[in-house]
Amino acid sequence: MTESVISESRRRLIAKLQREIGPTVLAALDDPAVVEVMLNADGRLWQDKIGEGMTEIGSMDALTADSLLATIATLAGKEIREDNPAIHTALPLNGERFAGVIPPAADRAVFAIRKRPKKIFTLDDYIQRGIMTADIAESIKLAVRTHKNILVAGGTGSGKSTLTNAVLYYLGEFIGGKERLIIIEDVPELQCAAPNVLFLTASPSRNQNQLLFDCMRLRPDRIMLGEVRDSSAHTLLKAWNTGHPGGISTIHADTAETTLERLDDLCQEAGVPSQMKAIDRAIGMVLYIEKDDLGNRKVLPPFYP
Repeated sequence: MTESVISESRRRLIAKLQREIGPTVLAALDDPAVVEVMLNADGRLWQDKIGEGMTEIGSMDALTADSLLATIATLAGKEIREDNPAIHTALPLNGERFAGVIPPAADRAVFAIRKRPKKIFTLDDYIQRGIMTADIAESIKLAVRTHKNILVAGGTGSGKSTLTNAVLYYLGEFIGGKERLIIIEDVPELQCAAPNVLFLTASPSRNQNQLLFDCMRLRPDRIMLGEVRDSSAHTLLKAWNTGHPGGISTIHADTAETTLERLDDLCQEAGVPSQMKAIDRAIGMVLYIEKDDLGNRKVLPPFYP
């Protein structure tokens, strides 16, 4: 198949995707205050909007939802079917993080689209918006300058990636091109303007854990992992404890104090005993960000292991 034929085929699939996703979802994705759009199994569409929280915005019928997920899978070079009922990828329209599930894992096709921030908020922006204090911002800057490994923790949709981008913005300003950064993600969300940075993206043939091994041979000074969610926690811990301090990763946790227990649980998925001693050596700061019912965020004072 020639390149022109492939391009035309992809163009047609993109146009099909835009029709299927519909004007309601497209408008929500275009709204800078909306952080996430979701479709539930009852067909109702919801958005999570800063200052408003969760609101219902419309509906999508089952046939359209089925077709939408199939189109996204095709564009991503993946398959979604009964024996492989989930897809996690970047939305082909704009790179937003897309997660979709079909029966039998759900009653009908459902999805959640997590938007990438169109603007990188700096730590000063967080101070001006009242999300963090100036003292917390200074503590973060000190941790970056002294090569402390930072875990950014919080619940789902709390703003962990956006906060991490703010820390990365300061890191880029501080180091310039003096250090080499490697950022590993499953779906691109993190952004860094440092001149010496390498982005690695996981795929079905190479997962995050394998990319962590790869990156050790790619001369990193600091290693960033978009989200630690499985046994890759143990690999990351070893990397941070063996000459690559100053990294950042995000993690789901209920509180700042239980973050390290959560990290230890993930390490043990690699079939190793408790790693609390290694965790205490590796983690220099836990930043916890919480979100209230209206979508307002607040960064709590840092927790130091």
